[in-house]
Amino acid sequence: MDTSSREHDLVLYGATGFVGRLIAAYLAEHAPAGMRVGLAGRSTSRLEAVRSELPAAAHGWALIEADSGDADSIAALAASTRVLFTTVGPYAKHGLPVVEACARAGTHYADLAGEVSFIREAIDRCDTLARTTGARIVHSCGYDSVPSDLAVLLLHQAAEADGAGGLAEVQLVARAKAGISGGTLESMRGQLDAMRSSTALRSLVADPYALSPDRTREPTTPQPPDAGPVRRSADGTWTAPFIMAPFNTRIVRRSNALQGWAYGRSLQYGEVMGVAPGPAGAVLARALTLGLRAFTGAMAFPLTRKVLDRFLPVPGTGPSTSMQRAGWFHSQVTARTEDGQRYQAIAAGPGDPGYAATAVMAGETALALALDGDRLPPAKGSLTPATALGSVLIERLRAAGHTYAVSKLA
Repeated sequence: MDTSSREHDLVLYGATGFVGRLIAAYLAEHAPAGMRVGLAGRSTSRLEAVRSELPAAAHGWALIEADSGDADSIAALAASTRVLFTTVGPYAKHGLPVVEACARAGTHYADLAGEVSFIREAIDRCDTLARTTGARIVHSCGYDSVPSDLAVLLLHQAAEADGAGGLAEVQLVARAKAGISGGTLESMRGQLDAMRSSTALRSLVADPYALSPDRTREPTTPQPPDAGPVRRSADGTWTAPFIMAPFNTRIVRRSNALQGWAYGRSLQYGEVMGVAPGPAGAVLARALTLGLRAFTGAMAFPLTRKVLDRFLPVPGTGPSTSMQRAGWFHSQVTARTEDGQRYQAIAAGPGDPGYAATAVMAGETALALALDGDRLPPAKGSLTPATALGSVLIERLRAAGHTYAVSKLA
């Protein structure tokens, strides 16, 4: 579908939210002169307030009032732009009308979703339509799950170039200094509530291939547990379960399947959190594991959640600017190939991974969709960062100060 005559090149929907404001600020600094950008949300006055705080380059950006609960306004929004990036969550509650409108209009769409059930439903409803209209629907374009997805892509490319066979055993060890926002917690609450009331949803979330384009064709290769035991790695570092593993791993496996299992049908992919070496690391890893289980359990039940909510950020709030600047992320991904060769990829960057660093990932995703169409992979439909944007996004993130590197190990 030809979208060249549309009013906007890119619209950021949810620009008044906590993360939305960060992405708007990033785009104001990095969008090229003359790019037609719009800010969308439910309140024009709030959008005006956000725009007024941005650099002068953004003061002419359009303001668009739209509400995911109003089908006509979302349809008009999607039809007005070539690319729509949405931060409006929880996505299971607000996201499907936006995906459907973009798929119908042939508009490229991207989000920050970390919700398996939402993405599964979006795939089932919109993939065929989006492929027909030529829309790229790209989920999980922040810390969920860009570092994971692009690092494994780099490993695959390196092994393929060396003729080393497919990837067999791949593990990501995540380290980060990070905070949390009220919006993230609200999404977590929604997912836990839905799972508590639905056996089918619990089964879906537990399925390691929950986001497969064709579940019947997936290999029988056993996958690492999402919340395995505390372990000591080969370099002496103790590891604990990584809270994002149950989601990121599904995205990586979907990327593999969308490419005809190019990474390897014997791929085993898992993620853990790196803690520290030595006896102190063992103690801390066990404490973090117990703490994660206790927090998740407390969030799952209304009575204990009420107690926690007194101390947690509310929607619209999150880490301070100074805390975001002090944050960082570092993901080390090691791989053994089917031929026994070993590789390592690093995905890392400055800034709180869920906020400052995510604003970079989201902003560069949006710019790539809007500006780099001729260089992007040809795939259309419901995609992942690796399959929709691939090496183009890696190049952009490197230029933005993030590290994406791969090397062969002895």
